[in-house]
Amino acid sequence: MQRCGAFRFLILFTVLLLPLFHPASAQIVVLDTVKINAATGKRNIGSPKMGVEQLNLSEIRNIPILLGERDVMKTLQLLPGVKSGNEGNGGFFVRGGGADQNMILLDDAPIYNASHLMGFFSVFNSDALKNVTLYKSGMPAQYGGALSSVLDVKMNDGNNQRYAFSGGIGLISARLNAEGPIIKDRSSFLVSVRRTYADAFLKLASDTNLNASRLYFYDVNAKVNYLFNARNRLYISLYIGKDVLASPEYADVNWGNATSTLRWNHIFNTELVSNASLIFSNYNYRIQNSTQQSSMTLFSQIRDWNYKQDFQWYANTKNTFNFGFNAIYHTIKPGEVETDGNTILKSQKLQDRYSLENAVYGSNTWKPSNHFSLTYGLRISAFSILGKGDYYTLNAANEVIETKTYKSREVVKTYANLEPRLAAALALNASSSVKISYVRNVQNLHLIANSNSSSPADRWVASTNIIKPEISNQVSLGYYRDLLSQAYELTVESYYKKLQNQIDYSNEGDVFTNKPIETQLHFGKGRAYGIEFLFKKKTGRLTGWLGYTLSKSERNIAGINNGQWYNARQDRTHDIAVVGMYKLDKKWTVSANWVYATGSAVTWPNAKYKVFSQVYYYYDARNADRMSAYHRLDLGATRILQQSSKFSSELNFSLYNAYARQNAYQINFRSGQNDTNTTEAVQTTLFKIVPSVTYNFRF
Repeated sequence: MQRCGAFRFLILFTVLLLPLFHPASAQIVVLDTVKINAATGKRNIGSPKMGVEQLNLSEIRNIPILLGERDVMKTLQLLPGVKSGNEGNGGFFVRGGGADQNMILLDDAPIYNASHLMGFFSVFNSDALKNVTLYKSGMPAQYGGALSSVLDVKMNDGNNQRYAFSGGIGLISARLNAEGPIIKDRSSFLVSVRRTYADAFLKLASDTNLNASRLYFYDVNAKVNYLFNARNRLYISLYIGKDVLASPEYADVNWGNATSTLRWNHIFNTELVSNASLIFSNYNYRIQNSTQQSSMTLFSQIRDWNYKQDFQWYANTKNTFNFGFNAIYHTIKPGEVETDGNTILKSQKLQDRYSLENAVYGSNTWKPSNHFSLTYGLRISAFSILGKGDYYTLNAANEVIETKTYKSREVVKTYANLEPRLAAALALNASSSVKISYVRNVQNLHLIANSNSSSPADRWVASTNIIKPEISNQVSLGYYRDLLSQAYELTVESYYKKLQNQIDYSNEGDVFTNKPIETQLHFGKGRAYGIEFLFKKKTGRLTGWLGYTLSKSERNIAGINNGQWYNARQDRTHDIAVVGMYKLDKKWTVSANWVYATGSAVTWPNAKYKVFSQVYYYYDARNADRMSAYHRLDLGATRILQQSSKFSSELNFSLYNAYARQNAYQINFRSGQNDTNTTEAVQTTLFKIVPSVTYNFRF
């Protein structure tokens, strides 16, 4: 109940305190019982890379989104094969995979929760970014650890010639970016900060609980680099982000990420380049719920130390080799619960889990002719589960029948896997090509969650002697064509993905049980397949794209749904996105995007019963029901106020959900208020029409 109270608090304050929001009232129904860069040149359709999404960075500032905040995550959700979570949610699902099956990297450091304010913002401040690359398939061999995608985000290095400042002020947040030389031509720095000030509006409330509450997030990006000589350069980057949501009436919830990367770039000669990186990543959350009678604190953490060594060898004009290795030491604190007073929960500390993840890889891109190119490679991964701690043996009923205790750093079990990669491209002519790829991915860290909403309290666990590594095998086929002198692009990609060792909750599963988490889980297989279309207009006063995805994602797990295939939570048949930007004149640019998606798969009760006056719901088929279809129109406009080499400024206007569609954030069930024999479905809708205005500047 404490967790539900905290969640209700998050929704309540998000809806009530953001200025100019007009949340819809609940609807009650009575039921019968990328690579993002500044370049806009011709794409390389002859490259064997496929499933790589590319956007123009300048487009992001014109796309209308919630609260006017430029956000690469929200932009990526407008691309085919990338599905968003619930309304306003920052999580995303790629080609039928779960939210945890995306490897999100910031300067090579893993980000385990990429959301602020329950997903309404992402952790990526666009002012601090240099480029973003999303791989949906055919991932290069240097990437591993996730089944569905790799989102590789690189921070700006800073300007080593002159000082520059930029930023913006919006309705609920402000940001400031500073960069410049430390030693001209040799070193530079970048510092970018962002903070919401929605908590300032709390002080204006007459309700004592409201004006004593806190609601904000902040993040800081920093990077420095130093050129020692023509062959050696050092990079140091840092990210710190934190969310705070606190109310005397409900709970205090805070979570955050901290990462740092130390990278040494060394050029041996014109053919061989080395990048050696020491990487740190930390994610944790803390939930505190206190009343006059009791208190509870829940804490969880995942921390990584990672060494990564990459080499690029340009052997000749036809062969480019990439090879290297990396080692990651994981420490996971699954959960610590401290209680006091009158509560049904007891203080407990789940055992910390330790593991070592090693990998070596090598690949070659071979181009024997102008019409054909091939990339082939292999990644070999080994995941070692380390003590200290207890590990279990279960019977067929998921009950513990044996416990074995391991000493500190004693090896419990090692999983070794081969991950081959293959991609080929055949140019049909100067403007079209076909490509095919195969990739095998292995994942050893798993997110245990039972909803589509992004929650800071979702629980990360590592593979154990019972929880095996997840494995995917994906085959993709694509057709690519440039039209009218590269003014238009057409991309068609199809895929089939086979998944092994997939994880789902038993019907009575509990995230915060004091029992071994393995007793709450079932394991099985999955499949995902689909076709994606992307048509882009790149030049002229009108630019934009049309994206469409037809797809299916299913799971088959023993002990769930009577052993029959069922829809994955993220399964949606249709996804459509239409994005357009039109330059009216030198001062004004207008934009719009419209999205449509089949409703998410959900499990609704089909019966209920009473035990000692307490109502319980009975659920039958897993994810057999659907929420209503999701669709929304956003409008935007950008007005350049001043533009010169010394100073520029602009106003950005946006209108989120312009025709006030009441899309469901969540649906809960309760007994009818007038007739307890009936059941009411109560839909929570967060946003109707949300206008926003942001002032951006640069000097």
